[in-house]
Amino acid sequence: MHIKNRIISRNSEPFTIAEMSANHNQSLGRALEIVEAAAKSGVHGVKLQTYTPDTMTLDLGEGEFFISDEKSLWKGRSLYDLYRQAHTPWEWHKPIFERASQLGLIVFSTPFDETSVDFLEDLDVPCYKIASFENIDIPLIRRVAQTGKPMILSTGMATIAELDEAVCTARKHGCNEIVLLKCTSTYPAAPENTNLLTIPHMRELFGCEVGLSDHTPGIGAAVASVALGATVIEKHFTLDRADGGVDAPFSLEPEEMRALVEESKRAWQALGRITYGPSGAEEKTLMRRSLYIAEDMKAGDILTPVSLRRIRPGYGLAPKYYDVLLGRRVNRDLKKGTPVNWGLIQS
Repeated sequence: MHIKNRIISRNSEPFTIAEMSANHNQSLGRALEIVEAAAKSGVHGVKLQTYTPDTMTLDLGEGEFFISDEKSLWKGRSLYDLYRQAHTPWEWHKPIFERASQLGLIVFSTPFDETSVDFLEDLDVPCYKIASFENIDIPLIRRVAQTGKPMILSTGMATIAELDEAVCTARKHGCNEIVLLKCTSTYPAAPENTNLLTIPHMRELFGCEVGLSDHTPGIGAAVASVALGATVIEKHFTLDRADGGVDAPFSLEPEEMRALVEESKRAWQALGRITYGPSGAEEKTLMRRSLYIAEDMKAGDILTPVSLRRIRPGYGLAPKYYDVLLGRRVNRDLKKGTPVNWGLIQS
């Protein structure tokens, strides 16, 4: 898969995305600072969310439009008020996109309805993200697919049947490059609910690149996902969690994001290939045990447990020949510390 000039595959280091979401705290200046901090952290992409409170929900403060879940970060608020605080004003998108592009980042967004897709098309976004709660919005997926651009789709609560419908819709309507992101739609998410083993299963099932949209604290889950084949990692990003904000509690700070980029790259490099025996680097480290002459000997002397030792380094015969050589005679004078080879033994 390609996004602009970036290749996303298991042959490339993981594509890391800093999700700004609502962490701008309704300040364009802070939004631009987040972009700059993201670039310094080494991420490859930065992502926004494109919506208004009216494209997300109804302006009601009761019933199912009011958050009463005791475990929710946003308990006691209406959905409309939450989205009013969290949304990124559309007039900010262009300066944010321009600054990100200047810094070499791939910048894109998550649209939440057809009007936001049209708006983002005018900004010539290179790809689209479908949020986990929107992966059942088939008309939205169809509209995004019709742009012909790559689609990154979070799985969230979707069943296999729902994901199949989403992927089939995208492919049917012109999207040939899809990445599925394993995602647990709780904020924050617990590691024990992350189920990273789903990643290789999704890759096999849907025949596309797979990654992780991670809401767990820290970077452990994200780094571990690389070992299971994740080629994209998305994490929410903020300048400082202490500054507060809708998404701050489950967002990474700059030093943490830098660590994620570095450690996920190391994890990818460490995967290597299936191989046994010494690597090229290991061949230079001859610290394995081998057979050595452990005391000065004269020609004709007999090898004994005192004169023949299994020690480091590994320039002599392998230790498996120890029993074979005990009781044999040497054919020349030997100094202590001589590595044993067959040419030193009487025939």
